[in-house]
Formats: sequence, C-alpha cells, structure tokens
Amino acid sequence: MFCKNDSKSYREVLPGISMKAVVYGEKTLMTEFFLKSGSALPIHTHIHEQTGYLISGKILLTIGEETFEVEPGDSWSIPGGIIHSAAILENSIAVEVFSPRRDEYME
Repeated sequence: MFCKNDSKSYREVLPGISMKAVVYGEKTLMTEFFLKSGSALPIHTHIHEQTGYLISGKILLTIGEETFEVEPGDSWSIPGGIIHSAAILENSIAVEVFSPRRDEYME
C-alpha cells in the first residue's frame, strides 16, 4: 500500500492535538501528530504498543514512572497497558506506530 501526503487530513482529537492516519497494514497503524505548544495529552493507557519518533519541537513525555524531555530525533516505545502522558513544550510533530492497529484512528 502507498499513501500520498495530504496536509488537509489532520483532525483534532484533543484540544491542541491533531492527528492523521498516514498508512496502515493488517496489524499496524502509522500516525502523524501535530501538537500545539501548551497542550497536554492526559494520563491514559490502552492495549496498543506505541512506538514514536519526534520530528520537530519538544515534549515532556511520561511513561510509567519515568519522564523524558523529548527533542527532535529522539524516539520512544510504550508497551501496551502502561500509563503515559505528555506536556507539549513547543509546537511539535511526532510520528507513531500502533500495534495492534487502532481502527478508531483510521478515517
């Protein structure tokens, strides 16, 4: 499967947090997030393993009991069932892959 970039396909999922499904397979989904400075991703958990890479900006990411200041080029992996949250310190763009695929993120 190939997918062309479409900058108009972002949708806001939380205040200041927009995402788009980039491409998906049978078991994985790749997403791109645009995160506005000052916004926050509240503490939550889900069954999906989540692996990410920060393209631009800066975020404060908490995974379980650990907190990291994530900068461009940094990456992370969150096992399914682990609580996590993020504070967005600068306008940021992140790419994340979820497994199993998060069908609710697909349009």
